[in-house]
Amino acid sequence: MNKKPLIALLSLLISSTTLWAQNLVKLLPGKDTITINKHIYGHFAEHLGRCIYDGIYVGEDNKTVPHTNGVRNDVIEALKKLNIPNLRWPGGCFADTYHWKDGIGPKGKRPSIVNTWWGGVTENNSFGTHDFLNMCELLGTEPYLAGNVGSGEVQELADWVQYVNFDGKSPMSDLRRENGRDKPWKVKFWGVGNEAWGCGGNMTPEYYADVYRKYATFMSDWTNSGGLFRIASGANSDNYEWTETLMKKIPKSLVKGLALHHYAVIDWQKKGSATMYTDEQYFKTMKSAWFMNELVEKHSAIMDKYDPKKEIALVVDEWGGWYEVEPGTNPGFLYQQNTMRDAMIAGMTLNIFNNHAERVRMANLAQTVNVLQAVILTEGDKMLVTPTYHVLEMYKVHQDARLVPIEVNSQELSFNGESIPAVSASASIAEDGNTHISLVNIDPKNQQEITIDLSDRKYKNLNGRLLTSKKLRDYNSFENPGYIKPEIFKGAKMKNNQISVTLPPFSVAVLALN
Repeated sequence: MNKKPLIALLSLLISSTTLWAQNLVKLLPGKDTITINKHIYGHFAEHLGRCIYDGIYVGEDNKTVPHTNGVRNDVIEALKKLNIPNLRWPGGCFADTYHWKDGIGPKGKRPSIVNTWWGGVTENNSFGTHDFLNMCELLGTEPYLAGNVGSGEVQELADWVQYVNFDGKSPMSDLRRENGRDKPWKVKFWGVGNEAWGCGGNMTPEYYADVYRKYATFMSDWTNSGGLFRIASGANSDNYEWTETLMKKIPKSLVKGLALHHYAVIDWQKKGSATMYTDEQYFKTMKSAWFMNELVEKHSAIMDKYDPKKEIALVVDEWGGWYEVEPGTNPGFLYQQNTMRDAMIAGMTLNIFNNHAERVRMANLAQTVNVLQAVILTEGDKMLVTPTYHVLEMYKVHQDARLVPIEVNSQELSFNGESIPAVSASASIAEDGNTHISLVNIDPKNQQEITIDLSDRKYKNLNGRLLTSKKLRDYNSFENPGYIKPEIFKGAKMKNNQISVTLPPFSVAVLALN
């Protein structure tokens, strides 16, 4: 009996088993013509809990926290390091109860309001349009204003556009000058209502489409060049009928973006602790976060039917993890800690957005400071940055870079018969020619061996950064604010146009190649 064929077959089987036992990321040959829009890396600051007051804004008379016109200097400096491209304000649900004229003029004369959505607290309107837009100038970021459609009138929103954008003589530009600002801010991004299917009015998609058309018509850009980027209130998670109706009924001349909201949540009735979660709760959170991939693909497919040239952007302007509030805090303030689980959500979600950059061209993490999956937490004069912050900082290399198409074959993370990919990835080429590959291993217990096939792409140098910690439930505290931070990654080796990576459990890595 000739044993050689049998030995060869066994060798092939062993080789194949070894190949499929590991994770494979393949960079595909191509022209890399799609740009990862920097606005995918946007943020969201709502009048909610301690996001604005006590988080971003401490008041102009504060003597204990260094500030510029009442805005915390430490928050400004931290956000600058992220290169945040846009910041959404004032909501959220709050936007559809906010009347912008209450927040302009002398602060002592501004009327107080009750924040009926979030905690029933009274706000004095000391942080208004000028404060926000001037802060955006400090940050070097584009403002994204959410207009009041739920309780506001068409004239009110039209006046706001004129107030912040018109350079000539008009009632609203004259009022702006009276309030101390000569030149307009030239705000490009405008949300026409928020969550119209829910807190924005409990509308049907057919009704909202008509309402949108009316409001958008009277929002002039003052140049007749179509310069305003009007964003329609889009679907709640997998409400595909909403997307279908809006795409069918709203003319493309009136809309530049269609929103989508989805949170990684275990159960809306039992959301679980932000820090003391079980392995099952961790898996369910990751499964909910991974569902974003399906949502983006299915909503994009609907949009493709009506907009095959992809002129309308999918704008995921609310995303992130949502848990129970920290014990002893106001349940309406949505204040939660931020562990390595949140870093996993951030890395996985941003990989999804990057890989769908042809349609997803804007997104906003919820929220910036002290609310939900915040990048910054404050307590008096103390401030810390979270694991989520570090992921955004590591991933900023993808902003406005050219997407490298990839294929990912991943091992599965399984729990009670359900499975999701353990590894996600995305890649891009920056303007300086460097290629960056971001990798996430959501497996809470096992490292992942990953082979990266560079195809016909040639590189000489490789380095990287890694974000992980000793325990999955670790977080940065005010007692130890630097406990979790990126470090140099030594688990990647390049040879023969392949990279071998050993990625620790619950970790995010960004590789740089040139």
